Formats: sequence, C-alpha cells, structure tokens
Amino acid sequence: MKKKLILDVDTGVDDAQGIMLALAAPNVEILGITCSHGNTPLENVLKNTLRVLKVCGRLDIPVYRGSSDPVLARKKHAGDYHGVDGLGDVPDGDAPGLELLQKEKAAQAMVKIVKQNPGEVTLVAMAPLTNLAIAVQLDPSLPKKLKALYIMGGNTQSRGNTTSCGEFNFVTDPEAAYIVLDRYTCPTYIAAWEFTCKNCLPWSFHDQWLSHKSEKAAFMKKISNYSVEKARSEGYQKETTEGQGFNACDAYAVAAAVDDTLITEKEEVAVSVELGGNYTRGMMVLDYMELLKKQHKVTIMKKIDLEKFKQMLIRAVK
Repeated sequence: MKKKLILDVDTGVDDAQGIMLALAAPNVEILGITCSHGNTPLENVLKNTLRVLKVCGRLDIPVYRGSSDPVLARKKHAGDYHGVDGLGDVPDGDAPGLELLQKEKAAQAMVKIVKQNPGEVTLVAMAPLTNLAIAVQLDPSLPKKLKALYIMGGNTQSRGNTTSCGEFNFVTDPEAAYIVLDRYTCPTYIAAWEFTCKNCLPWSFHDQWLSHKSEKAAFMKKISNYSVEKARSEGYQKETTEGQGFNACDAYAVAAAVDDTLITEKEEVAVSVELGGNYTRGMMVLDYMELLKKQHKVTIMKKIDLEKFKQMLIRAVK
C-alpha cells in the first residue's frame, strides 16, 4: 500500500524541493496540498504550489487555500531569503491560474481527507502551523485519526534564524505552534532548525544535483539562484548556523515521512512553545525535566542517512 500524505506548505524554494521529493517517491500518494501564509503571502504560495505541480506534470493533485494570517501574531514573510514571490523572483508567464484551486478551504479539507482515511494519513507540515491549528479546532478528534505528523520547525538549542531564539515557522505563528504541539497527540516527528543545519549537504552535491539535464532540475536551479546566492554569502554564513552547506530545510521532514528509516538518530521528549518573552517568543521548549507533566512526547530528529537523502533529492529532479 502506498503511504498517504497531506502536505501543508508555504511554498518557497525549500517547500518546492519537499513537494518534488514526495512526488518522485514511488511508494507515496499525495491526497492534497494545503497552503498557508509564510515564506510569502498566501496568493503567491498558491501560485507557487501550482507552478511546482505543473513542472512535475501533477496538476491532478488537489490544492487548497488556507489561512492568510497567523492566529494572533503580526504577519511575517521571508522575501529577503526566498525572493519576494517566494520562488526567487523568476515569474512564469504560463503559470497555472488559481481557478485550478479546490473550492474547499484547507482546514476543512484536512478534516475531511483524514476522516475518509482514518489511521492512514501522514500530515507533513512545512509552513507556519496555522492551518493545523484551525483544523484541530474544527475537529478535536483529528489527531487521533492521523497516522503521524511530521513538522519542519522549531529549534532545540535556542538558535534562531528569524529572531535571536526563534525558527521562522514557529515564530511566524507561535500560538498555532503551541496549539499543535499541545493537541496533536499522534506520533509526531520534528525536524528542527539546528537538525537541518547539522545535516547540511556539501555545496558540491548541490551543484551536481542541479546540473542534471531535465526540466525539473532547470526549474529548481532557476528558482534557487536567489536563495543560494544568499546562503553562500559570507555575511549570511556569519549570521546563521547554516554556513557549512546546502540546507534543504523542509525536504528533511518530507523525506522522513516518505521513509522513516532515513532517521538514524533521534530522541523522545515532551515539548511546548514559549508565547511570552522579549527574546524567546516562538521558541520551542524541550522538557527534559518533565516539569510540564505531558504524556505525549515527540520524536526529535538528530541524524539522518545523508546518502539515502541525496538519492531522494536526485530522484526528485530526474
């Protein structure tokens, strides 16, 4: 049986990598893609998602419009890294139109799809967790019906990439992250910021990867140029923990959802999210002392099989 996935995205460059990786996996069926504000405003996310599906020849996959605003926080985007449009500011005049979107909204679609496939759906969250927070408000029993939840977000050592102590997806909607980590009691796996940094790939692999002679590789190279130039700049390397190589952020969570044998080192711990604090709002809290008295513990990814991950990325652009 194929693994059934829902992808929740705010399609920037790394979301595109994650989507393409999932599409190329022979053992996966994507039941839907739900879109959220995040790397770029929602309208761009919707267009970008359809662009990725078009280049992969998979416009048959349903795409749903989600939340354009956080639950409570002020809106935040990442145009300085992904480009203003989220895909490197290289527009496509032949991009699919938004009339291809499903009429149903993202949170409602999540609830419906999971209800129709109880115990079979894995939800992969690559965006601020707003859609997931809304979905569990609509149906509090949703987490019990999920097979698993994979999240790219949060941090484990208070290292931020957006604020001093906060990772982008969690900082962009801390209340949503809090709700999800509190109420989603299904098996939960987190690819945190520091994990992605420590499992970077060499830039030599990145360059070889995008030298493949295919439409998908050419597309990925074109949309990546802006963020790659930023990531390889000396100033950016000094500001972040990412400087040692190519960080495919969201693709790590997708790859682990596709093949959980990819994770070679992990730990289980109860987690929450700090909602106050001048410097720590949005930071993920790891409760090693078990003071929170939470029964549900998440699996924090620590290391993965990088050779296997490379092969998954290569298959995504063939």
